[in-house]
Amino acid sequence: MSENQELSETLQDSKASYVLSNVAEVVERILTFIPTKSLLRIASVCRLWRNSARRVLRTQQQLAWVSACGPSTTELHSLCSILVEEVEKVFLLPKTVLAMVDCEAFNGQAYCDRQNKAKRSRHSPDTAEDLKLLFPKGCDIMGITTPGIVLTPTGSCSSPPREYQEGEAGFALMFPSTEGVHIKPFHFCKKTISQAALKEAGLVDNPELRVVLVFVYEAYRPGGARFLNQILEPLAKSKALIAGGLVESVFSPPRHCCSQGACGVVGLALSGPKVQGASVLLDQDVETVKAAEATVQRLKAAKIPEKNTLGFMFACVGRGQNYYYNQANVEADAFHKAFPNIPLFGLFGNGEIGCDRIVKDDYTLCDTDTDILQHEYTTVMTLVHLG
Repeated sequence: MSENQELSETLQDSKASYVLSNVAEVVERILTFIPTKSLLRIASVCRLWRNSARRVLRTQQQLAWVSACGPSTTELHSLCSILVEEVEKVFLLPKTVLAMVDCEAFNGQAYCDRQNKAKRSRHSPDTAEDLKLLFPKGCDIMGITTPGIVLTPTGSCSSPPREYQEGEAGFALMFPSTEGVHIKPFHFCKKTISQAALKEAGLVDNPELRVVLVFVYEAYRPGGARFLNQILEPLAKSKALIAGGLVESVFSPPRHCCSQGACGVVGLALSGPKVQGASVLLDQDVETVKAAEATVQRLKAAKIPEKNTLGFMFACVGRGQNYYYNQANVEADAFHKAFPNIPLFGLFGNGEIGCDRIVKDDYTLCDTDTDILQHEYTTVMTLVHLG
């Protein structure tokens, strides 16, 4: 290499170093291509990079998710295995995580045989701790197991969603901290539920409450129906959209109050002026493709913005392919046809919670009957917009 070439390269390196050390606009532009975990590491290099990284983080707070299907090649559930790699690639700082997995693969036992302990369980107290290590300190993680899963593949919002009533499947939704949106997790059992606890969770006497996602576990236990009513009665009287279902179990947050096997409820209370939502009920009479599409199309009337919006599908285990005369993926396809750019997630459970509601800036809800929120052999299809 000639002396002139060496000098030229030295000058170029010097110019690049100067730009990366002094020109914030260039540094910020480069950092927009860096996943969040790497961005946090880079922020420790110098003050300019730290300030640039903070500004980039504020502009990248969009919803993200990781989903998995098919048998795992490791001892872990396929979702847990994939999360280890995929969390490194996300472009947000998660504040709240909602994870759902199928109970058969995760618990290591068949759904319909609760006493079958022959299979080795993949559900251990370490699972919740392992998940916590993947996310930032202080991130709220809610983990649910359920008989079936509805998910959109990792990647594009426009990917067609799929219903998995059998086989290994799961997803993890990651919510960032967003201005005008407050997401508060809650967890009650028979010992801890009270009016004061409901108020502290933001479920009652909260004028900014817009949407409540609610999941009840072990509801078949003695006293389960009464416990469910304790939750739904105050929620039915609120001017909020209520949606969810009866699930198999909860693996995060861990149970600290009631004994193993006692009924309980977990969920997310979404408050704030930027939260909007709408839901429709596909009742027992909806049993054809045409009827499903027509019912889901009613969500269009709510005019919920598509950007930063999620779809949720909470269906009965008795619906799905068998309910539609051996046609698979009917309801997920109906949603995708109506909202091709909104990802859909959800579950097949042991009962559904929800009704027809619209929650916007100026809304009126007049039905406060608790029974209208509880269903069987139905599907609750929901849109949730987060600003």
